Amino acid sequence: MNVSNATDFGRVAVMFGGHSSEREVSLNTGAAVLKALLSKGVDAHAWDPAEKSMTELAEAEFDRVWIALHGPGGEDGALQGLLQWLGVPYTGSGVMASALAMDKVRSKHLFRAVDIPTPDYAVVRTLDEASVAAEQVGFPLIIKPSGQGSSVGMSKVFERSELNEAVEVALQYGDTVLLETYINGDEFTVAVLHGKALPSIRIVTPRVFYDYRAKYESDRTEYICPGAASDAEEALYAELAVAAVNELGCSGWARVDFMTGPDKQPLVLEVNTVPGMTSHSLVPMAAHQDGIDFEALCWRILETSFDGETEHGA
Repeated sequence: MNVSNATDFGRVAVMFGGHSSEREVSLNTGAAVLKALLSKGVDAHAWDPAEKSMTELAEAEFDRVWIALHGPGGEDGALQGLLQWLGVPYTGSGVMASALAMDKVRSKHLFRAVDIPTPDYAVVRTLDEASVAAEQVGFPLIIKPSGQGSSVGMSKVFERSELNEAVEVALQYGDTVLLETYINGDEFTVAVLHGKALPSIRIVTPRVFYDYRAKYESDRTEYICPGAASDAEEALYAELAVAAVNELGCSGWARVDFMTGPDKQPLVLEVNTVPGMTSHSLVPMAAHQDGIDFEALCWRILETSFDGETEHGA
């Protein structure tokens, strides 16, 4: 739905912060979004669930919520379910799609089932299982928690002596760990807004991989947008990004991350249903390349809350 008048949004809560390991990133995202919406005349208000209860939210009579909570509790379907129960429309994907996208294991199962290319992987819950799986997947490999974002708890393992420590780090964030073939190649990301892929971004980092520090702290990370070498390659990334989003049932907006090996075949890593909106974030970069400034992007994402009134049953 296209909205031309800020008053049509009503009273909006920008929900950010929270209790997850991605709290700091979420605070930055929420502050930027709040400032952008206010500049466009939206009646927007900050809401940090770490400081205010959901009972207070129910009594505050907001007309809709701009979800800027990253990680568990905000991106995994829990908040979406609560808002749906309260009858408050919200931005982005619904309960099931949010939960599936946050669960790296189940999302990869779905990608594999419908032939969306994704790196080989194994699922483990103990050090013994990891030892066996690592031999099957092969070194080097990537180890990550099943239900975290922003590369939290993620490690690259070059040899067996590094395996146990990496698995133990990942297990601090949940009882399931994903072992994934390390792809030595280019990292891409593609944002999807209202069902349309925005220009791809190729990420070049001096670090071992595009980890938390490369994403949010390093000024040495480079971004090339559009990132593809040709129109045909750009179209392929767009097609796969939209397919991955649709397979998980995502709606509104999302960001799809890829790795591309020497054979130039894009492999889908994961779908993020509440991507970052900080000064280092990728969705605003792609939107800018497509002629959408940050304020307009925040407005268009808020428009997805109207789409959700039908899709989410709010």
